[in-house]
Amino acid sequence: MDDLQFRRHAYDDPNSQDEDFLAQIAASESDAKLVSELKILDSKLTHALNIDVPNDLADKLLLRQQLNKHQEQKKHTRYLMAMAASVALVIGLSFSMLKFAPVDLAEHALAHVYHEPKSMLVDQNVGFEDVNFKLAGIGGLENAKFIQQPGKVFYTSYCDFQGVKSLHLVMEGKDGKVTLFIVPAENRMVTEETFADQHYQGLGFQTAGAFMMLVAEQDTDLQFVKSEIEQTFI
Repeated sequence: MDDLQFRRHAYDDPNSQDEDFLAQIAASESDAKLVSELKILDSKLTHALNIDVPNDLADKLLLRQQLNKHQEQKKHTRYLMAMAASVALVIGLSFSMLKFAPVDLAEHALAHVYHEPKSMLVDQNVGFEDVNFKLAGIGGLENAKFIQQPGKVFYTSYCDFQGVKSLHLVMEGKDGKVTLFIVPAENRMVTEETFADQHYQGLGFQTAGAFMMLVAEQDTDLQFVKSEIEQTFI
């Protein structure tokens, strides 16, 4: 065995019992010294790696895993809460902007008529006392009322004009039905006295602290119901 082979064998396994390896150790004092040093080093490494495993190691590892998981959950929860707060802020700002944004009553009146076609098909035969009861439930119109029946009322329901609680009526006109929206007056509300689209005519006016928005197919029906309102609503 030459010197290079011996050294490789010694570093690989200083405790080898190979005959050529042992013969080289016996024949060379320096080689024997090298092998002795490598055996001491190998013993130290074996001892260092031979560590007793604590009885509670598995419990400690499981606890650490649970703590790490808990920390991750806390981070995720904080992230979700931050996102929720951001969304709430955006929604709050949006509602605030809507609350103070101008309200085009004519546009909303036409949109409501198209949105609730069923209101033109029913006949609830509503008395003016029932209409007054609903008016009393609207902020700003608690004291507004009809003093007598303003013609026949087919339908009544609450509706929303961009955050403003209002009253939706369907009344009998001269020849056809008329939709009436009674909206509490606010400074941000704007409307035109007359308005129309390809199907409906509209009329808007203000009385007794409320905006009256009338929508019908014929102008004659609008004027008829307007006259009824002016004589009965205070």
